[in-house]
Amino acid sequence: MLHELLLSAPWWAWLGFHVLVFTMLALDLGVFNRNAHEPTIKESGYWTAIWIFLALAFGAVIWRYMGPAPAGEYLAGYLLEKSLSVDNLFVFVLVFTAFQVPRRNQHRVLYWGVMGALVMRAAMILAGTALLHRFSWMTFVFGGFLVYTGLKMLLMRNVEPGDPREGAVARLFQRVMPFDPDAGFAKLWVRKNGRTYATPMLLVLVVVEVTDLVFAVDSIPAVLAVTQKPFIVYTSNVFAILGLRSLYFLLARMIDRFHHLSIGLAVILALVGVKMCLAKVYEVPITTSLLVIGLILGVCIGTSLSFPKLEKKGR
Repeated sequence: MLHELLLSAPWWAWLGFHVLVFTMLALDLGVFNRNAHEPTIKESGYWTAIWIFLALAFGAVIWRYMGPAPAGEYLAGYLLEKSLSVDNLFVFVLVFTAFQVPRRNQHRVLYWGVMGALVMRAAMILAGTALLHRFSWMTFVFGGFLVYTGLKMLLMRNVEPGDPREGAVARLFQRVMPFDPDAGFAKLWVRKNGRTYATPMLLVLVVVEVTDLVFAVDSIPAVLAVTQKPFIVYTSNVFAILGLRSLYFLLARMIDRFHHLSIGLAVILALVGVKMCLAKVYEVPITTSLLVIGLILGVCIGTSLSFPKLEKKGR
């Protein structure tokens, strides 16, 4: 399986992509965000623009060396993953608020969350593409799952999420790990009385990682419905994830304003699932997929801003 993954693109493409990614991550955490601080709106805007520019520039490189069809698939995959990852932002706000993570420490949690996500996404993409190539009927399984997920999101969009501090992940973590609830968010581990204890920062990181894993179960099949080229799926996913941290700090204070976005994401997932199921009968052009995704997102963002969510009145 790993051999098939590596053969999906030239060696220099894999090498160049990872050199770019890890260089930017090193600059991000090691230079520009060396000291824990709360990113400003201006700083977050700059980094969001930088990651979007790099993602589009990489798409131009794919166009130049692999052709317009793979470039279109990459752009559709990136747009799809970027839109689906916005759901992560709502969860990040919930998790950080529940655990009372200071904003100056949130960037570092998200950084290590991204590093873990890169490994998990690579493993899931490898497994997903291998299954689709080996068992053609898995197309219907993935497609049906996306339709089910989309309908579930649509029906449960008004259900209030539970407190992550009381979730199964947090309870299991505190049961199996030596845990110091007063250790703060500066480090992942602390030493006390000759013993090593996990800190609340490590607990939050684990919750964020598990959350990303849950979202990847939806987003990976969605991108595989657009393209089954491992290199395209992986790079579009990674670029969408890398820009998520700066996008979070840019939108965290106004994320509730995009209250119609969950409806659009649910519709997109369902349509992508239908597209995947019908792929053997009719292959939807990639330009059509791009236009539909862009149109749905544009309408949902526009209606959210035009018709603000009414505040619930206290009893």
